[in-house]
Amino acid sequence: MAPKRPNGAGAVPYPVESPAPTPPDPSELYAALDLGTNSCRMLIAQPRGSQFDVIDSFSKSVQLGQGLESSGKLSRASIWRTINAMRVCRQKLQRHKVRRMRLVATEACRRATNSRQFIKQVRRETGLRLDIIQPEEEARLAVISCAPLVSSRTEQLLVVDIGGGSTELVWIDLTKVPPRDRPRAIMRLHSGFRQTEGPVPAANVVDWISVPLGVATLRDQFSDVEDDSARFALMSWYFEESLEKFAPSTLEQSREGFQIIGTSGTVTTVAASHLGLRRYDRTKVDGLRMSSDEIDSVIRRYLSLGPEGRRSDPRIGKDRQALIMSGSAILQALMRLWPTDRLSVADRGLREGLLYQQMSLDGVLDEAPY
Repeated sequence: MAPKRPNGAGAVPYPVESPAPTPPDPSELYAALDLGTNSCRMLIAQPRGSQFDVIDSFSKSVQLGQGLESSGKLSRASIWRTINAMRVCRQKLQRHKVRRMRLVATEACRRATNSRQFIKQVRRETGLRLDIIQPEEEARLAVISCAPLVSSRTEQLLVVDIGGGSTELVWIDLTKVPPRDRPRAIMRLHSGFRQTEGPVPAANVVDWISVPLGVATLRDQFSDVEDDSARFALMSWYFEESLEKFAPSTLEQSREGFQIIGTSGTVTTVAASHLGLRRYDRTKVDGLRMSSDEIDSVIRRYLSLGPEGRRSDPRIGKDRQALIMSGSAILQALMRLWPTDRLSVADRGLREGLLYQQMSLDGVLDEAPY
């Protein structure tokens, strides 16, 4: 017979909070899904103050753009991998009863000749409606997601989003914006890069570019080069050449007041490698500042490991070992071109930008400096 528990045993003189959190009100939830060339990622979040709390998330490598360089089409296998991932997303959306959402597709769907048929198939198989967004909106969303990381001392800002199929760069002049208002001015770009003057001076977007080279497409361009180091050098040179028409790259810039923010799986993986993390920790990576010497040191180690060594490295993994080198080639080219030896690491991007955009339009975020 089970022993009887004495009266009052284990009692404490104060109320104990239940370990089970109260489920959020579905009417307050927002979702954002980013279907890129390599990954399908989603966030479900609830606004809180000037930020938001993540309620649920999903991320899976679907390699939607596999074979796109050669065929110009999304393959049947990549379509089914993606649809299976989106079924999981649909289940999460239904479980949380989310009504406000934006689900977007980027470079692979912009380029594929059968993307319209793919969008219809996703709708038919999952009930989810995907929008193919244009490069300017993709760049804008990446920028506003990084607003909380903008330093009050920053006068010239370069935001770089290294994707699977493209890389977006946005150069912003903040010299006319009071220091404490600079993050807020960045957030206001959610409505467009051309801003009208208001109570607070607007951030001036000097130039932006979407380069049709990301970690997957750049890797595919040089897949026939067998030597690891030679392939890396060629990728870095080729990406640098593609920035010739980006206006700020031809101008001499001051080091003082200049900030680069990098957002991508490449940047966060390099940061995790630099920190020696055995298990990824977003709180240690997001907002980290790395010097160009620290970045170069990580990349040199990647090259010394070779493909097999990178595949077995827990910070890189089997799926990313080839992609990390094309991403590192892009990153190294960027650090060569501009007058800074520091990079701010952002574990945030298109999904966060989509959430900020929806919440800002609905007026549910506090207008407060970060």
